[in-house]
Amino acid sequence: METKNKYQLPVKGNVKIDTSSPAHVGNLKNSIDFLCEEGTEVFAALDGEVVEVKDDSKISGEDKKYEKDGNYIEIKHANGEYSEYEHLKFKSAKVKVGDKVRKGQLIALSGATGWLAHLGAHLHFMVGEYGKTIKDYETLEIKWQIK
Repeated sequence: METKNKYQLPVKGNVKIDTSSPAHVGNLKNSIDFLCEEGTEVFAALDGEVVEVKDDSKISGEDKKYEKDGNYIEIKHANGEYSEYEHLKFKSAKVKVGDKVRKGQLIALSGATGWLAHLGAHLHFMVGEYGKTIKDYETLEIKWQIK
């Protein structure tokens, strides 16, 4: 399935995209990694409300055991869709839970926290929907807003 909403790229400039991560399988198959230096500005891809923020970790590694150590922001959008921005830099979040954000608003800086698989510093981005439980999260193929 694909998104009902159209999303703007969450990073600007000449950034490469990688879709080969071993973590992008099953319910995460439509995730995208933007290869960028640590400290790259990360922007909201669509208007919405911030529903989760974690930015207190400095821990990372290439083993799946580091999965829960990544910093992230989750934003709820129209049509029941949620975007997630992961591996954010320690204490870089510019938003908090409950904040309303606008498309293109600076929300954090990219980092290298959590399970980095084989990539090092990058921004993991995905859009998905929840099923009956929070564990039923399924990524969607992202429709991009073309300027």
